[in-house]
Amino acid sequence: MSARIRSVDAWSIARLPSDIDTIVTQLRDQRERSLAERQRVHRPPRLPSRKALAGIVEKLSAALFPNRLGGHDFSDEGIDYFVGQTLDTALQHLQEQVRRELRYAASTEGVHDADHQSAIDITQAFAAQLPEVRALLDSDLRAAYEGDPAAGSVDEVLVCYPGITAIIHHRLAHRLHRLGVPLIARIIAEIAHSATGIDIHPGATIGGCFFIDHGTGVVIGETAIIGQRVRLYQAVTLGAKRFAVNEDGSLVKGNARHPIVEDDVVIYAGATILGRVTLGRGSIIGGNVWLTRSVPSGSTVSQAQVRSEVFDGGAGI
Repeated sequence: MSARIRSVDAWSIARLPSDIDTIVTQLRDQRERSLAERQRVHRPPRLPSRKALAGIVEKLSAALFPNRLGGHDFSDEGIDYFVGQTLDTALQHLQEQVRRELRYAASTEGVHDADHQSAIDITQAFAAQLPEVRALLDSDLRAAYEGDPAAGSVDEVLVCYPGITAIIHHRLAHRLHRLGVPLIARIIAEIAHSATGIDIHPGATIGGCFFIDHGTGVVIGETAIIGQRVRLYQAVTLGAKRFAVNEDGSLVKGNARHPIVEDDVVIYAGATILGRVTLGRGSIIGGNVWLTRSVPSGSTVSQAQVRSEVFDGGAGI
């Protein structure tokens, strides 16, 4: 061991608190109190790994788009081999993460084992949907290319646009959410959120040809429903207006509380649409509009219109 390494180690040890054993004991006591409050008797099972899921999504993306996200130059013979090998590895790793979530969910219900076959079934059902996911993503890529004059090619859109990164993650996460592993789905969504600034809950239902331009600050809530050929710009929020509560004051989970956006709607930067309202087909929602009411098909809503409704004592927002 070099003198420099020995000196660094000695410095590090010298910097440790003298009462480290006391701190460890206090942390254990707090951990046990926390488990008791959640009525856990046994040590909680391992959660799905965010790091592992990031790698799984990277491999799935490479299998979906091997020529652009695969990282290799392929011959005609080699591309199917790469896709098969990459997909096999990704799905094996995904199955383990699914098994972890099922075990965790079972433990919260007082069951300390989960059906291994269920993890296999969920993973296989997810894999069977990947061709449909690829078709939806192709429609999203076309929408981005055709909707942005700055886009030089579909390939540029795929490798550069944060909205495409976010929707790739969402298309995968949404399928897993529907298959009964919402924690894995949420982790995948948050990986995309961290990378792009676009926050799409995996429960949100989004039709084909979806395009988020620029993207930073976009928020799409859990129960939002978005139709075909919808375009959003940065800082758009499709959120909840209020949160229903139970008799004990706790929040009601899973109720429909986010907007429905019908086909061919455009929502410009900074618009906030709250509550279970419907934006009719072909509507245009202007920038920075705050909207809490439904609008009919073909509507154009601007800040001036909304302000006028409020000041004139109309329907309001």
